[in-house]
Amino acid sequence: MKKQILSLAVIALLAFAVQSCEKKENKPAEDELTLGNKVDSLTSDIEEVKDSAVSKAENAATKAKDATETAAQDVKDATKKAANDVKDATKKGAEKVENAAKAAKDGTVKTAKEVNEALKK
Repeated sequence: MKKQILSLAVIALLAFAVQSCEKKENKPAEDELTLGNKVDSLTSDIEEVKDSAVSKAENAATKAKDATETAAQDVKDATKKAANDVKDATKKGAEKVENAAKAAKDGTVKTAKEVNEALKK
C-alpha cells in the first residue's frame, strides 16, 4: 500500500512537473508575441506622431505665409494712404499760400496778422 501511495505521489509530481514545463515553454512564445505586438503598436504610434507633427508644421507654415501676405498688404495700403495724405496736405498748403499771395497782391491784406489768418484758413 505504501508503494502504491508513493507511486501515485511520484506520478502526481511528474504530472505537475510536466505541466509546469509546458507553461514555461508557452510563456516565452506568448511573451514574444506580446513583444511583437508592442513593437508594432509603438511603430504605429511613432508614425502617427510623425504624421501629426508634419501636419502641424504644414499648418503653421500656411498660417505664417497668410500672416505675411496680410501684413504686406497692410503695409502697402498704409503706405498708399500716407502718400495720398501727404499729397492732399501739400495741395492744401499750396492753395493757402497761393490764396495769401493773391490777397497780398490785390491789396486786400494789409497787415502781417491778416496774412497769418489767411494762411490759417
